Amino acid sequence: MKFVRRSLSLLLQFSLLSLLLFNAWTMAWAQQPSKEKPRYKASYSKHGILNNSDAPVAVNNTTDDLKVKVYQYTQNNGVMAFSDHAPNAKDFTVLMYDCYACQVDSKLDWQKIPLFSADYDELIGRAAKNHQLDPALIRAVIHAESAFNVFALSRTGAMGLMQLMPETAKAMGVKDPYRPDQNIEGGARYLAKLLARFDGDLDLACAAYNAGPTRVAQYQGIPPYPETQAYVKRVKILLKRYQQAG
Repeated sequence: MKFVRRSLSLLLQFSLLSLLLFNAWTMAWAQQPSKEKPRYKASYSKHGILNNSDAPVAVNNTTDDLKVKVYQYTQNNGVMAFSDHAPNAKDFTVLMYDCYACQVDSKLDWQKIPLFSADYDELIGRAAKNHQLDPALIRAVIHAESAFNVFALSRTGAMGLMQLMPETAKAMGVKDPYRPDQNIEGGARYLAKLLARFDGDLDLACAAYNAGPTRVAQYQGIPPYPETQAYVKRVKILLKRYQQAG
């Protein structure tokens, strides 16, 4: 009987000691600083290509940090890859930027920059036919929005070739905005709706595509935003050039 009581006493002491050790370990673990995944901020070049010398540095989670989402680079085996942080590859492309034609201080000569006259020709032709649009207009908008970068993502969340915002993509029936066929079809449908809303006025439709139809209605014309005004002007330049290129 004494042996049983002694055994129970030892077992109780062991249990208490184990509980104390567990609590101490839990408190020590909880006090360790959390190791958050580092975030990156990119340096932008005029050509969109960055070298390792321009590699991003870790920053806090600020609004500027939201500018970078996707890095594109080619692996040693020749396969294209994408990453959410700067890769070790020699060269990589930042796929997130603002509207290509909206940069007021752009040094590009819009009368001479290379055109994308054959890219997605079948998809653009189909969308133009479906929505009774000039294929050159669709091509001009794609060029102005993303420079034909299928994975383009703006800091405001606009996606793909025609830079569709999430709510616009949903309204236009686009499930995957990074699929060229869906993006072009959805963007063309939206552009056609804007032209219809503004009685075929190309300037107002383009301004609405950039700044939103509410702003155009509010100002009863092209909004007094330098970015939007530059955008409309450059889309019209591109439109004329694509029409001439056939």
